[in-house]
Amino acid sequence: MSEEPQMVERGYHIVHVDPWLVVIDKSPGILSVPGIGPLKTDCIALRVAADIAGARIVHRLDRDTSGLMVLARDAETHRALSMQFEARTVGKRYTALVGGHPAADRGTIDLPIAKDFARAPRQRIDHDNGRQSVTHYEVVERHDPPPHARLHLFPQTGRSHQLRLHLLTIGHPILGDDLYASDEVRALSARLCLHADQLILTHPATGVELTFASAARF
Repeated sequence: MSEEPQMVERGYHIVHVDPWLVVIDKSPGILSVPGIGPLKTDCIALRVAADIAGARIVHRLDRDTSGLMVLARDAETHRALSMQFEARTVGKRYTALVGGHPAADRGTIDLPIAKDFARAPRQRIDHDNGRQSVTHYEVVERHDPPPHARLHLFPQTGRSHQLRLHLLTIGHPILGDDLYASDEVRALSARLCLHADQLILTHPATGVELTFASAARF
């Protein structure tokens, strides 16, 4: 399915907005926050702030990952949402297409992650210096040919490239991943097939639990 015209133009569309926060659906291919250098200043944080008064980033998605993000519209809401992410009380689910068929229908990947300074911006599994990183997964569909599977991913932690590296490590890299997948798996999709499709959080002002959903467009 192709992206909606508004989403292609702005790099996102609004899923929910109220006086305290805004939830957006981010397109792939745009940074969440400014990168290093003048060619990487354009990002979701600046685009949404230009469109919605007070909007500020609470968490990030990788440039090539699409899906749901929440932004706060004031400092108090930003603090409250940041605390939810820090306490790991925010429910996050991703959908991914991966190469091959996982042996088990569900499982947990618990492998520590550290920066790979020799191959930046890649990350690496590092049992000595890495930070604990935990991902739960379940297989939704299996397909042939070529063998690939649709997974739901539930990250318990939020390390950089965590889902991409964890899936690579168990032998099932994400389709279209230009950092970690083999040429063969990368060529199966023109984009990284990773999408943040569900976000569950407590509204800082009302105390009501909110659930947002966004179907993957692959």
